[in-house]
Amino acid sequence: MSRKRRSYEAGHKPKFLVVVDDTEECDRAIYFASRRAVRIGGAVVLLRVIETADRNQQWLGVADIMRAEAHEEANAALDRASSRANGVAGITPERVIREGERSQEILKLIDEDEDIAILVLAAGTGKDGPGPLVSSLSKTAGTYPIPIAVVPGQLADEDLDSMS
Repeated sequence: MSRKRRSYEAGHKPKFLVVVDDTEECDRAIYFASRRAVRIGGAVVLLRVIETADRNQQWLGVADIMRAEAHEEANAALDRASSRANGVAGITPERVIREGERSQEILKLIDEDEDIAILVLAAGTGKDGPGPLVSSLSKTAGTYPIPIAVVPGQLADEDLDSMS
């Protein structure tokens, strides 16, 4: 069972969790979450998950190099996402890097941070469906301890401004 949400209690503020990946639509989630957080006096948490499925098969030295490179890439992605959030809404989001299976790490972070109130994802606009993250989480969305907001990936900044 997940911890009780405290987002709206005294001394707390709601946080919007955005999973930062390399999809085009990720920008829509960052934009929406940042604008919404500013409007309600909340915050944004940017999460980058380094998937470690293949790492156990590598030689120790190679695995260490791969891990260091993955952390560099994760930090670069979070730098870009943080800059975008700051440019959109003048906020400095929290940054989190985790290693493991993405959906498990998302749930762990939600459980650890009782101020995370909403998970914000963006749906892809291509013919391949809503995107890998939305597709994988849609199977377990009903078990999440917080609401999941899915932002349509084709919405322009002006559209999101009117909704956030």
